[in-house]
Amino acid sequence: MRLGRRQRDYWQRNLRMTAMLLAVWFVVSFVVSFFARDLAELTILGFPLGFYMGAQGAPLIYLVIIWWYARYMNRLDREYGVGEGED
Repeated sequence: MRLGRRQRDYWQRNLRMTAMLLAVWFVVSFVVSFFARDLAELTILGFPLGFYMGAQGAPLIYLVIIWWYARYMNRLDREYGVGEGED
């Protein structure tokens, strides 16, 4: 089955956004954790930045990633006419 140009464009834009958001997730999950000792020297509201990122920052960023992806895909679906219930 060959995809049309419009379907390829849709899929490429979806993959590009997914890759970007996965890169953000990777940085928040692994890079920040790797430098946690170095980040402990910085404090926010009396807490070390490493602790803050693990306890508050990372979960908030994960929620933003989910929200952004859902918002982006809804807009992309409308633009390409592939929303729910459409053929």
